[in-house]
Amino acid sequence: MIFTDTGIILLRQPLRENDRVVSIYTREHGRLNARYPGVSHTKGKLKAFCEPLTRADLRIYVKRGGIMGTITGGKIDTVFPAIHTDLKRTTLALHCCELMLRLTPLHQVSTPKFELLSQALFSLENHTPTPAFAAAFTLRLMMLAGFGLDHPVLQITPRFWQRMHEDDFANLRFEDPQDLLQLAKCNSVVRRFLNHYLTYPLHTTKPLGLEETATVWQEEPVLV
Repeated sequence: MIFTDTGIILLRQPLRENDRVVSIYTREHGRLNARYPGVSHTKGKLKAFCEPLTRADLRIYVKRGGIMGTITGGKIDTVFPAIHTDLKRTTLALHCCELMLRLTPLHQVSTPKFELLSQALFSLENHTPTPAFAAAFTLRLMMLAGFGLDHPVLQITPRFWQRMHEDDFANLRFEDPQDLLQLAKCNSVVRRFLNHYLTYPLHTTKPLGLEETATVWQEEPVLV
C-alpha cells in the first residue's frame, strides 16, 4: 500500500550502515515509524526529510501486514528555520516532539493532536516563547490523550485554567504575582502527571528546568 500524508518528524535514529528510522506524527494516520533506506549514503537524496522538526508531505509505502513504512519521496513544507537559530526554541520544540512520542500510541489517528503540534511549532517559529509555553502544551496534549482534568486543581481559577488550554501560545504572558503563582501550580500539575505516567523521565525536562520549580503553596491531591 502506498499513501501520502503530512507529517512532522519527531525522532531520528540510525539503522544499519546507511539507513535511518524515524518516528512521524501524521495528520491522517497518527504516529508512525518509517525507514529511510540508504539516506546516510553520500548520494542519499532524502536526508532533509528525516531531520527532527521537519514538516513535509510524505509518500509512504507499507507492505501488506507490515508495521513499519518506507519513505519513498515527498515535499518539504518547512523545517522551521527560526527555531533552529535559538537554543531555547529548539529545546522547547524537541520537548513537544518528545511528549508526542511518549504520550501517543502508534497508528491511532488524531488530527487534533497533529494540529496542536503544528500550532506549537509555528508559534515557536514566529514568536518568542513565553514561560507558560511548555505547561500549556502539555496540559492540552493531556486533554487530547485522555489524561486531562475536568476541573482546575490547587485552587487555580477557572479563567486561568481555560486560558492555559485555549489561548494562543504567544498570548500566554503573565506578570501579575497571582497569575505567576497559578502558572507555577500548572507546572506542578504537569510534573506530577509525567512523573506518575512515564516509566522514565523525559530527556528534555532538565534543559528546560521543568524539574526544579519550587512548590510554595499547600498542595491538595491531584488525581492523574
